[in-house]
Formats: sequence, C-alpha cells, structure tokens
Amino acid sequence: MKDETTTKESGVKESVSNFVHDFIDEDMASGRYAGMPIYTRFPPEPNGYLHIGHAKAICLNFTTAEKYGGKCNLRFDDTNPVKEDVEYVEAIEEDVRWLGFEWDELRFASGYFDEMYACAVRLIRAGKAYVDDQSAEEIRRARGTLTEPGTNSPWRERGVEENLLLFEEMKQGVYADGEKVLRARIDMASPNMNMRDPVLYRISSGEHHRTGGDWRVYPMYDFAHPLEDAIEGVTHSLCTMEFEDHRPLYDWVLASLEWPRAPRQIEFARLNLTRTVMSKRYLKEMVDEGFVDGWDDPRMPTLAGLRRRGYTPSAIRDFCERIGVAKANSVVDIEYLEFCVREDLKAKVESRNVVFDPIKVVIMNWPEGVTEDVEMENSREMPEFGTRSASFGREMWIDGADFMEDPPKKYYRLYQGNEVRFKGAYFVTCQDVVKDADGHVKELHCTYDPATKSGADFTGRKVKGTIHWVEASTAVEVTVREYGYLMRPDETGENVRDTDSIREYRCIAEPALSGVRPGERYQFFRHGYYIADEKLTDPAPGGEKVFNSIVGLKSSWKG
Repeated sequence: MKDETTTKESGVKESVSNFVHDFIDEDMASGRYAGMPIYTRFPPEPNGYLHIGHAKAICLNFTTAEKYGGKCNLRFDDTNPVKEDVEYVEAIEEDVRWLGFEWDELRFASGYFDEMYACAVRLIRAGKAYVDDQSAEEIRRARGTLTEPGTNSPWRERGVEENLLLFEEMKQGVYADGEKVLRARIDMASPNMNMRDPVLYRISSGEHHRTGGDWRVYPMYDFAHPLEDAIEGVTHSLCTMEFEDHRPLYDWVLASLEWPRAPRQIEFARLNLTRTVMSKRYLKEMVDEGFVDGWDDPRMPTLAGLRRRGYTPSAIRDFCERIGVAKANSVVDIEYLEFCVREDLKAKVESRNVVFDPIKVVIMNWPEGVTEDVEMENSREMPEFGTRSASFGREMWIDGADFMEDPPKKYYRLYQGNEVRFKGAYFVTCQDVVKDADGHVKELHCTYDPATKSGADFTGRKVKGTIHWVEASTAVEVTVREYGYLMRPDETGENVRDTDSIREYRCIAEPALSGVRPGERYQFFRHGYYIADEKLTDPAPGGEKVFNSIVGLKSSWKG
C-alpha cells in the first residue's frame, strides 16, 4: 500500500511508499496477532547521540503504532557496559521527545537480564548451547568462509551439566574477559554465517550504567534482541537492512524457546545522505579529537546538532514522510532535507535586515542627525506577519556584495552612477567612492530621491536592483557563524573531513536583534535562515548575540 502525506507546495495529498504497513495489514487480515495491539519499539544502544538516520527509524516506529492504534516503547539495548553511558540515555530521551513522540513504556534490556540468563540456561538444558573456551580469534578463523563450511569447536560436545556449571561460573566472575563464551549449537555448515554457532553471551568486567557490577556476563545483541521484543509483546520488530541476514537467528532463538506468537522482524532501508557521515563510531571520533565542538556542534548530523543548528522537528518529520520506506538502500541528496527545512521555516519565521561585510553609505542630501521611520514587511511569504518600523537616516550600512567598482554586465546593484532601491525606503544613487590610504573602499557618497518613497504614489522611472540596509546610529553588531558540511569529496571522490566547514563573521544588524533570545529564528533578508545559538547567545539586552546559519534561501534540489 501507499500512505498519504500532504505536500507543502500545494496542500495536495501525494503517495509515499511504505511496504512495512503492507506486511502489518497482511498479519491483521490473517489473525496472526488477533487480540493483541500492534506493538513496535525504538531500540537504540546508549553508546552515542542519535543522528538524522535514527530519525527515520523513530518516525517509522512511532507513526506505525499511531496508525494502527497500537503502542511503541522506547527501549535501550544496554548490553555492552564498556561503551554505554547515562549521558547518552538522557540525550536520546530528549531527542525522541523533541521530535514530538512519547513512548508508551520506557524499557531497558538490562531490566531483562535475569530472564535472558534463564533463557540461556534453558537452551543449555535442551542441548542447544554450549560453553566454548576458544578465543575470539580462534572462533573467527573456525567460522569458515562464504564458500567453505566452518569447523566445530573442540568444546562443542561438552555435556549439559558441565556447560551449566561453567556458565554459572562465568556469571560469578570466575573467568577473565574473553576466556569463555556461550555459543548456540546450530550448524557450522550453514550457508548463513550468522547461524554458525553464534556467540550468545560473553564475559565483561566493565561497570554497567544501571546494574553496576552485578553482572559479569552480558548477552550479545542477536540473543537479546528477539527476547526483548518477545518479553514486551512487540508484534513487529522494525530493523534496518543489515539485520536481514540475522533474521533466521532471531527466529531460531524464539522457536528454540517455543515462544508463542513470536514477533515478526521486518527490515527496511536505512537513511543515507550525501555529504553526511552516519557512523556513531566516526562521529564519536570527531568529538573525542576535538574536530567538532561536542555532539551538538551545529555541523554534526546528530539530532542535538541539528536542533542547535535551528532545524525544526516538523521539518525532519516531513522529510522522513517524503522519502518513504523501502527495501532498497539508496542515498538521498542532503539538499532534499534542506528543502524541507526551508519549506517549514518560511511559513514561521520573520525577516530582519543583517549586513555582511559592511560598507558605509552616506546619503549626502539627507540632513544630519535626522532619522525617519519607514515600514518594513516582516515576511515576503506571509503577509499576515505584518510590518515593523525601521529608521532611515544619513549614514547607512549595506552588504559588501551589493557594491562593485567595476561591475560585470547585468549587475543591478550599487556602483558609481547607478541607482537602486533601498528596500522599503527610497531610490539611492552612488555619486562617489571614498577610499582609505591603502586603496580600500571606505564609504560611498550617495544621494536619495525624496519622491520615490516606498508606498507613495510614484509612477516615474524604475530600477532593477533592490538592496537591504541598516541605519548606522541604531545598528547593533552580531556574530554570524556560517556552516558548510563536515565532509567533502577529495580529488578521488572519497569523502574527507572539511577543515573549512565553519566561518565566523561580525555583521551589522537592525536594532530589533539586540533583544533576541537563545533559540529564536529569523530570516536574514536575502541571506538565509538563522537561529540565535542556545549556548553562546547572551539573552540580556546588549549582550553578545551569536547566530548559526540554518539553511540558505535557495535550493538546487529539483525533486
């Protein structure tokens, strides 16, 4: 089936692919889970911050439960004490709520450790699991290849009672990390490498963020995952495609334990974006090395980073709806995500004038010490946002990009002898260029035409250029941080870190921005969308204001 989503451009419903819901519809029609609510879960490991790729899984699990009137848990797969931390648990909870979702139950894999251990004992008693003394390297070598079967462990035929004793000693901390493991007894000749006596439990002496030192053996993900789902009553376990080859093991665990009405695992393609690294390991590397300013650096693809960058949860959810759910892996252009952010912001954000690389303009025929209020629209896209007053006076600031000494053909902005409209105000003509001793442009001497005030009944000549400005006596200084992508392709096409992915500017802004508070968003007219940085912006009047670029005004994405 195809679900419907509303396009931002037209308000018309368009169809997006979601084969997951086809499978759920089939199960409902067959009565496979009769009398049970459709139950999903979002199960991150708390070993790092969530990134934009996780947003797709979050949206899919929670909206699927919502669609079928079911439930969705937030569950932490905290089975690896060496890499996990309560900081990540708290960050993940914040991210899920920020996206607009609330879980039915908050669960932890560690809450099932007793039940999982009991299940492992049941497998040992049934002759389906054994303790192996081989090292990790020996086990790896004995697994075989895709074309050659594996070799049985010399410990594979240990008796049940010996295995039970050894497994209990593993639990009690008798053995060192890596000295023994518990493996499933399945088939070392299976064409699926995951079924060649996979490891179910390993020894780890690390302190767990919830259970401390209570446990010395921890379940592997492939053993914990199906049990967590089954214990919680999950009906549909939605996973990314890398778990497709693990599904036979998922089913084997539950079948071997004779679990009634076992969950159904369904795999979908993970989200991959151009110019974006999605590996938590690599992202952590950049954090640990100081290449970025923490997990919430606005250049990071983490949800914390995107939040600080100024992306909205509604834009991210819209993006996830638009790209749909498919089986085939593909790479989505990051400009599509930026398009969704831009579409969302343009209906919510007011415009302000901010001048980059400022050049002073002196209106020579304007009286000194006099300013005049002019009306400026707050949004070109949303007339209902109304207008604001801005001071126009003798000395003004304009963007450095809006003046050229030797302009090319079809350059319609300011140059000597040319006339432009100062937006919301008057026609202004550049009469003279004043330079300093080093030959740099110091200021522009201009004149204005009082008959050309915006909104007045003026039917005279027309100009092709309109530029924005800030009146000098009321202007405030702000810091603007422009961001590129963390990754860029090198000469071979490989993605490498971009060491020039952040640039900082001192800019001139209209006085309305002097009172901006952290987290407030604005469109900087003719530049893009920006947010007052939540960490660096001083909310006090006159305090330092730091803005992060969110997204530009235009996109090359064509759909």
